[in-house]
Amino acid sequence: MTSTMAQRSPVSDKAPLARDAGDAGSPYPAAMPPAAPLAMPTQRFDQVPPLRHRPAPAATPVFARIFVFGMAVALTAFGTWQMYEVVALSQVTTLEWLLVILFAVNFSWIALAFSNAWLGFAASLAASWLRPPPVDALDVKTALLMPVYNEEPSRIIAALQAMLESLIATGEARHFDCFILSDSTDPDIFIAEERALLHLRARLGPHARVYYRHRALNRARKAGNIADFVEGWGAAYPHMIVLDADSLMEGQTLVAMARAMAADPDAGIIQTLPLIINRNTMFARLQQFAARVYGPLIATGLATWSGRDGNYWGHNAIIRTAAFAAYCGLPALPGKAPFGGHVLSHDFVEAALIRRAGYSVTMLPHLGGSYEESPPSLIDIALRDRRWAQGNLQHMRIVGARGLAWPTRQHFITGIMAYLASPLWLAQLLIGVMLALQAHFIRPEYFAPGFPLYPTWPRFDPVRALHLFEMTMAVLLTPKFLGLVLGTFDKTVRRGAGGMVGLWASGLFEILLSALLSPIMMLIQTGSVMQILRGRDSGWNPQRRGDGTLALRDIIGRHRGHVALGLLTLGAGWLISPALVAWMSPTILGLLLAIPLSWASGQASIGLGLRRIGLLQTPEERSPPTVVQRANDLTPAAAPHPDEALRVIHGDAAFARQHEMLLPQARPRQRGDISADRALAIAKLTEAATIDEACAWLNRREITLILHDRALLALVARLA
Repeated sequence: MTSTMAQRSPVSDKAPLARDAGDAGSPYPAAMPPAAPLAMPTQRFDQVPPLRHRPAPAATPVFARIFVFGMAVALTAFGTWQMYEVVALSQVTTLEWLLVILFAVNFSWIALAFSNAWLGFAASLAASWLRPPPVDALDVKTALLMPVYNEEPSRIIAALQAMLESLIATGEARHFDCFILSDSTDPDIFIAEERALLHLRARLGPHARVYYRHRALNRARKAGNIADFVEGWGAAYPHMIVLDADSLMEGQTLVAMARAMAADPDAGIIQTLPLIINRNTMFARLQQFAARVYGPLIATGLATWSGRDGNYWGHNAIIRTAAFAAYCGLPALPGKAPFGGHVLSHDFVEAALIRRAGYSVTMLPHLGGSYEESPPSLIDIALRDRRWAQGNLQHMRIVGARGLAWPTRQHFITGIMAYLASPLWLAQLLIGVMLALQAHFIRPEYFAPGFPLYPTWPRFDPVRALHLFEMTMAVLLTPKFLGLVLGTFDKTVRRGAGGMVGLWASGLFEILLSALLSPIMMLIQTGSVMQILRGRDSGWNPQRRGDGTLALRDIIGRHRGHVALGLLTLGAGWLISPALVAWMSPTILGLLLAIPLSWASGQASIGLGLRRIGLLQTPEERSPPTVVQRANDLTPAAAPHPDEALRVIHGDAAFARQHEMLLPQARPRQRGDISADRALAIAKLTEAATIDEACAWLNRREITLILHDRALLALVARLA
């Protein structure tokens, strides 16, 4: 069969192949620039690399760290003591001790956010020191990397064109090359990406340095995608800026990041603070408002105490390529998923490894011009959170790695606690209800055996309990109110939110909705943690970027258990005491309204209605940045709509030739190394008489393999 295929095909397994840099005299531009390999050795967590970068002495933000962690410890100690006093009117039982311990753990989490917010508030008043130092001119190349995975091609192409045009306006575009690094597994999207690339190159002109590479096998997901680029072309680019599929950045911001990296030879990663844009559904607008008003405050506090021991969020950041290659090769964790296998939340780990090697990881929260999007509904963010939960819980196996700085370990602990906090909060609520049930229904044993002098009388101190509740609410809400205060004195934020009245009304509305959504997210995250502990892998699915509308039956199926728990809690609480119901009313009400809240969260009509009455507005929405507006204008016609890949290749001979030019050079096949998928694809193509039969018989995996094989493409070309 193989020999027959070779006779029929103008291109066989051993035919000359186009080079990555393009054949000499070819009318088509190269898919990728000339190879520039850079070794990326796999690192180990049980030993420190022997050769490390030795940075110049730098000041450590000692006082900022003492302030943040000292205040958090003091607040936690005071709150725990108050909780103990609430239950210590009589002999403390085992359940009461558990309640005190869980309270201490949960309260420490919000106490750290409280102290970080105050530090961010103070630092934001004098934030000029957080801006990058100026550099006269750029003299090194930076790669602009956009990894994509089954995304809508028109969105990514529009974003890239808008960013490249913004770069051209700065006069520094010659220092940047742009790469679309595709891991798309849908062959129709794969071919649509190539067609979109060709359209983009045609619009930008013959000298546009926009390149494209598609991986037939997406090993190690996004981390493997970036590593593949570094190992193949990294030596040509001292810096690389990593984007996400929904990223947008101003040209001035890209240039400023490159200058900041050039000015600091010790810098390994410089992270920006992306603001959320283009959101219309109710839930996404809540996130967009919160990120704009509270995000800079929180990020400034984090940047202040982290100093050069910062963190990396995986996108909208610039990285020193050689340092990344030398020290950030990720090993596979032993065992099976979800705790073994590829590192999912690779960004935290890459920041930890590059910092361990002596390079700094810093954040520029006030740089501006960095944007992203967010999931459109509560269920969409729950799906994304499921993958993030698995990645963050994987870090429990990495947090103890040798040689890490203690702020790096704190970043890991923060990420882990972001998901463990939910089951711990649920456990605290359940123990509180159990104690109330015990006090109401079980007759106390006033005099235990042995005739003690004092009876065992289970009692609570209601006055202290009320004061503790008030203190907890104050600690929990202070970061939001500090963000609103900063926004009030920031003319851009205040005007962009509709004036002081609009800003504070939006803030109070966001606090109310967040309070109702929190118990739902608590149960969703608790379920995710339980699934992970039971060994269930999250998989890798593309994120929805547009409308958040879902069928009502799907919403009911997802939240009916939450409503049932809300009804059960309401009934149990009412039997015990109406005061207990009042104390738990935000949690109970959020669970009872889970279905309508989840439905409303994905409705663009509700989100746009809130915008019309002046709620949840942001400066970037009222006056869109140039790069955002340009990308939005380009999106509808930026790329052809995905069609059936084989029909496109078969029906357009000119594009078929361009597609072959975009393919990387195939590795020679060893004798005896026979792929079952390839053998099946050859059999089906040989048997098929028409393109209709081929499309009907081939599955998606086989089509993707054909699209990467020039010999098999020749078989497609002969079909009627």
